Amino acid sequence: MEEIRRLADRFDLIEPVGGGSMGTVWRARDDNLERTVAVKELLLPHGQGEQKADEAKNRALREARIAARLVHPHAITVFGVIDEQDRPWIIMEYLPSTSLADKLRDGPMEVDDVIRLAIQLCSALAAAHRAGIVHRDIKPGNVLLGDDDTVKITDFGISRAMGDVQLTATGEISGTPAFLAPEVARGEDATSASDVFSLGATLYTALEGGTPYGTAENPIALLYRASSGEITPPTKSGILTPLLNRLLDVRPDSRPTMTETERELRALAAGEPTTLVAEEPPPKARKGMLVGVLVVFLVLAAAAAAAVVVVLNRDDDTSAGTPPASQSQSVAPSPTTSAEPPPSSSPAPPSSSPPPATSSSAPPPPAETPSQALSAYYALIPGNLQAGFATLTDNFKRTKNQSFERYSNFWKEYRGVAVSNIAESGNTVSATLTYTRAAGGTTTEKATFVMVQQDGRWLIDSQR
Repeated sequence: MEEIRRLADRFDLIEPVGGGSMGTVWRARDDNLERTVAVKELLLPHGQGEQKADEAKNRALREARIAARLVHPHAITVFGVIDEQDRPWIIMEYLPSTSLADKLRDGPMEVDDVIRLAIQLCSALAAAHRAGIVHRDIKPGNVLLGDDDTVKITDFGISRAMGDVQLTATGEISGTPAFLAPEVARGEDATSASDVFSLGATLYTALEGGTPYGTAENPIALLYRASSGEITPPTKSGILTPLLNRLLDVRPDSRPTMTETERELRALAAGEPTTLVAEEPPPKARKGMLVGVLVVFLVLAAAAAAAVVVVLNRDDDTSAGTPPASQSQSVAPSPTTSAEPPPSSSPAPPSSSPPPATSSSAPPPPAETPSQALSAYYALIPGNLQAGFATLTDNFKRTKNQSFERYSNFWKEYRGVAVSNIAESGNTVSATLTYTRAAGGTTTEKATFVMVQQDGRWLIDSQR
C-alpha cells in the first residue's frame, strides 16, 4: 500500500502518536488553518470482501457525524472526515497528552486525584448523553491527560446515537471486555447506563490497579466474567466506595445517571454531604435457578442461626447492651430511594414504623456512650429488625425515605455487616463495615454515624 504523507492537499502527517486495532492516530499539520491536528487513520478489514469494507466506511462516516455533535471542553472535538486511498481519515483536535492507561503503568492513583479526573470525564459524558450519544468504549486508553492537567475523553469511534440503526454485524460486540457493562457483555444494546458502568470500571482500575473483573489471557473468559457481573469488591477507594458500588451495580436501572454521578463527585471534592448512603451494598449478579435455591437455603439457615444467637445473647449478656467479644457484630443498611425492594405480596401500603414490638423485639437497655449504642445496634441485626429500626430517628427515616417494609425487604438478601475499627468523637462514630451477601461474597467500606439522644437513649440520626 502506498505510503501517504499528505491528505487532501491540506494535512501533512508528521508522526504516529497512538493506535490500536481500529487504526493509527497521527499528529498532523493543517496548512489551511495553520494548526496542529490529530488524524485517525481507520483500517478496513482485509480479505473479507467489498461489503465489509463498505460497512467499515459507513461506520467511520457515522462516527464523525455522531462525535461532531459534541463540543465540550473535556471531549476531543471532531472536525471532519476524509476519504483517501479507499479508507477514511478522521480529523480531530490534538491534545498533547498521555493516556490514563499509560499513567497507570506507574501504579494506582490517589482517591482525590481520581475524583478530580472523574468530574471532568462526567461533565463531558453527561453532555454526550443529553445529546443522545452513547460512547460504548470508555476505558483508560480513551482517557487523555493533558500536559496542563486537562482531562478529555476521546474515541467515540464505536459509539452510536441512541435509536440509530446499528451497522455492526449481527452478534458483534463492540467495546473492551474488561470495562463492559454486564448487559452489553450479554449482547444487549448499549445505553447511557452502560457508559456509567464503564466509567465506574475505569475509575476502579485507576484506584485499585486492576480491573473489576480481574485479568484473563483469553478475552472470551473475560467476556464471560463481564456477562455475569461478578466483580472484585474495591478496597482502596475510600470515600468513593459508595458511589463506585452504585456505578458498578449489575442492574442498569439502579445506577445513577452521568449527571447525578457528576453532582456526587463535586460534593465529595468539596467535602459536602452527598445523597448516597455510605452503606450502599455492592452490586449483585443475576444467578441461575440452582443458585437461587441455594440462596434461599442460606438465608433460612442464616436467619435461624441469628435467632439462636439473639436468644443466647439476651440470656447471657442482656445488661451490657453489647455482644460478647467473640460474637460477630452486624448492622442493617437502610435502602436508598433509588433501590426499590421487590414488590410485596400484600397490597397494604408501607408503614413508616414497624409492627408493635413484642418481648422478642425489645431494644436493649440504654447505652452510656454513642459507640456503645452503635455496637448495640449492630448486635440487633439481622435477627431483630424491629428493634433495629426503632434505633433510627424519625429524621433518619424521613431523610432516607425509609419504612419498615423497605428496611426488612432489603435485608432478605443479606446476612449482615461485620463491624470493626469503631472510633468515637463526640456524638460522631465511625466504623469499618464488611458486608456479607446471602449468596456469598463480601466487601468492606467505612461509614460515619451521627448519634443523638432521645428519651435517654442514643439513636442513629444520620449516616455518611
